[in-house]
Order: sequence, then structure tokens, then C-alpha cells
Amino acid sequence: MTAGSIVLWEALGTAVLILLGVGVVANVVLRPTLGTGGGWLMITFGWGFAVFAGASIAEPSGAHLNPAVTIGLAVAGATPWSMVPFYLIGQFVGAFVGACVGWLAYKANFDKNVEEDPEGNRGTRGIFCTGPVVARSGWNVITEIVATFVLVFWILSNPAAQAPDGAGVPQFGNGALGYAAVAFVVIGIGCSLGGPTGYAINPARDLAPRAAYALLPIRGKGSAEWGYSWVPVVGPIIGAVLAGLLSLGVS
Repeated sequence: MTAGSIVLWEALGTAVLILLGVGVVANVVLRPTLGTGGGWLMITFGWGFAVFAGASIAEPSGAHLNPAVTIGLAVAGATPWSMVPFYLIGQFVGAFVGACVGWLAYKANFDKNVEEDPEGNRGTRGIFCTGPVVARSGWNVITEIVATFVLVFWILSNPAAQAPDGAGVPQFGNGALGYAAVAFVVIGIGCSLGGPTGYAINPARDLAPRAAYALLPIRGKGSAEWGYSWVPVVGPIIGAVLAGLLSLGVS
């Protein structure tokens, strides 16, 4: 696959991932929407289905959608390092675009939110990016390392299903579930490990929408909290490298 094709498919898939992810959080957080107050489970399931949709679209490029996944695969020898920059470009561009389109979809609700409460949009940063419940940078990084390690090591341990040559009953394992299996893992991570930091587990998913939030003309919005922005970048990368190294060691 050419570098341009990688950028295109990763951008398209990541844009849909972030569009649906931003969308489900906006649906729960903004007032009024039909999903107002839907809660954490609605958010985790929404993000899981967003992964499924985005990965299905980006199948031609391998559907990484996540710099941590790309780096973990490269460390494990499954993706050429020469292609890594092109994956990352597509992912960050797609994430920014997806966040902006998500805002457009809910523009009227953002406006109504601040009309009903002048301070209503000050807490809308969480629609676009993550933040800790308890701000302890070191421990927040560890949470992101652990959560991302689970995701990337699962991916490395469960390659895509391929039909075997010859007769017999195919043994596909978890790979037979395709991208739905990854979605289930993301839902599990969100339910089990998402509480402390909001489970970024994806540098592009956090950094690019954070930039979009800072730039978009959202009335009455709060700070983008750039002081925290390194945590959901560094933590996932470390977790991905550790997963890649372990995969190499046990293979």
C-alpha cells in the first residue's frame, strides 16, 4: 500500500471514530439532547461502536486509527517503521476533522446549552478530550500505560482470521470476530480502567480533538487544559512499546 493510501484510509477511519466518540459524549453531556444524562455506560458503548465503525472503514490500511497501535505493531515487527509517519499523519488529521464535524452536528445544542446556563459550556472540554478525576500526573500516566497495554497486547495476540489451506474445520479464534472483537475490548477497558482518566488509550484521539476544542468558536467554553495534554500521549505510547516488546519476547 502506498503512503498516500495509508494517510487517506487512516484519516477517514479515525475521523469517523472521533465523530461518533465526540458525538456520544456530547449526547450525554449537553442539555438538551435526547441522550442527556445517559451515563458512563452509554459513553463506553458508544466509543466501542465508534471503534468498530472507524476500523471497518479503514480496513484497507490495516485500521490502526491510533498512534499507540501503530507504534506497538512497529515495535513487534508487524508494521514497517518507514510507514509509521504516514499512519500518524492520517490519524491526527482524521481525529481533528472528526472532532470538528462532531461539533457541527451538535452546534445548536452547544448554543442552547450556554443560553440556558451561561456557565454551561465551561465543562464541555470533556466532550473532545480526556481529563483525570484525581489529578496526579504520575498515576494518571500509569493508568494510561496499563489501559493501552491491554489494548495493544490484545491486538498483537489476536491476529486477523485467515482461512487455512486444505481441508478441515477452520480454527479462527477471536480473530473471527474481526473489528467487533476490538470494540468489545475497548468497551471492557472503558468500563474497567476508564474511571481514573477517561481512557484516552490513543494519542490522536486526545491531542487532535483537544486542539479542535481550543480553536473552535464554542461560546463560553473553558480551558483546553494543555498542562495535562502530555499524559494521554506519553502514557499510551509507553504502554504500546511495552506491549510490542512483550509480544516479541513471547513469540
